Amino acid sequence: MGKVPRILSWRNMLVLSLAVNFSLILRILKGTDGGNSSYVVSIWPVVSNSLDRTVYGDSKWPVVSTTASGSSSLSSASCTYNETQEDDHRIINLKLGDPMVYERYWQEMGHMTTMVIAGWQSLSYFSDNNNELCWFLEPELAKEIVRVHKVVGNAVTQDRYIVVGTGSTQLYQAALYALSPHDDSGPINVVSAAPYYCSYPLITDCLKSGLYRWGGDAKTYKEGGQYIELVTSPNNPDGILRESVVNRSEGILIHDLAYYWPQYTPITSIADHDVMLFTASKSTGHAGMRIGWALVKDKETAKKMTEYIELNTIGVSKVSQLRVAKVLKAMSDSCGNETAKSFFEHSYDAMFERWKLLKQASKTSKGFTVPDFASQRCNFLGKAFEPQPEGIVDCEKFLREKKNILTKSGKYFGDDLSYVRIE
Repeated sequence: MGKVPRILSWRNMLVLSLAVNFSLILRILKGTDGGNSSYVVSIWPVVSNSLDRTVYGDSKWPVVSTTASGSSSLSSASCTYNETQEDDHRIINLKLGDPMVYERYWQEMGHMTTMVIAGWQSLSYFSDNNNELCWFLEPELAKEIVRVHKVVGNAVTQDRYIVVGTGSTQLYQAALYALSPHDDSGPINVVSAAPYYCSYPLITDCLKSGLYRWGGDAKTYKEGGQYIELVTSPNNPDGILRESVVNRSEGILIHDLAYYWPQYTPITSIADHDVMLFTASKSTGHAGMRIGWALVKDKETAKKMTEYIELNTIGVSKVSQLRVAKVLKAMSDSCGNETAKSFFEHSYDAMFERWKLLKQASKTSKGFTVPDFASQRCNFLGKAFEPQPEGIVDCEKFLREKKNILTKSGKYFGDDLSYVRIE
């Protein structure tokens, strides 16, 4: 007798798992569990699919990112919840994200962003850039950074110094090192308006530096003297365009503009600040390359930032820089292609579709509502659109214990426990 075939292979089981989990998400979004739950949800730019790829797979459904403070939250205020016991064995991980939303676009680009690096290349610490300031910056990357900002019109590059880093996280640390007083005055306070990016306090205090320390919410900051304020615009996690809050003469500003790209928010003006941070993970989706860049107005500040990166990692990977340069070139080239969609048009459509689907789901659900954002005209896309963001005391605990949904508590973003952020 012939060998009996295995009808359900691991691939079959994977597909089955995808289908089952996707249906669960639909049920949650459409509120068909029979409960009377009421949530207030606003969406931060959708740049990531869940790390749990077996749940989301290649779904087009929106990835929700919500957080504290007013408009950007999944809140328990004025809500009643109906506990349900069905599907208790399933867990949906909405706590972390991974920027896979652009994967299909780059797959369709084929070999346009493929490069071959010979084994004898990139041996030296130094880049052949005749750049005495940031000596490890690859000239090709510098050229493409200037070009893409000129194409999009989102940041001033003229008379700016470019500092490359291992993601914007390292650049943030470098900026703190460069801007802090190097004397005996004690650590300078670093503040940001809540809800702020949850890693800011951790990154600021992880080394227990004598130069700087986390000072908390900029909206409640009262101490005198010098301070550093982080201005994240559009803000992570709520997607709101921001300006500085403390506004005192002793203030030193760092602008984190990771999301200031036309797929997330209308580009209404050219950003012109002393220190501006960008990253490939949000602009192109290539988080794994770990490349960010800073546009710095003051030469001495740029020198000190370079000094920090030199002390910290002796430069930045040449291979990653060359890959990002190739990707940025393809991205800029696509904007002048009249026969095909540009990267930003493609990514804008992806964000728009997810936002539209979530708003449609909320209209048929008693459990979810989403806010309306004011539309603005985008200078790059040439049209007006709205930003496309992504009774319970402890909302994170409730969702984890009662709904098997993993989220991140509002406490990590400088707000109270009645809010959570979901990706």
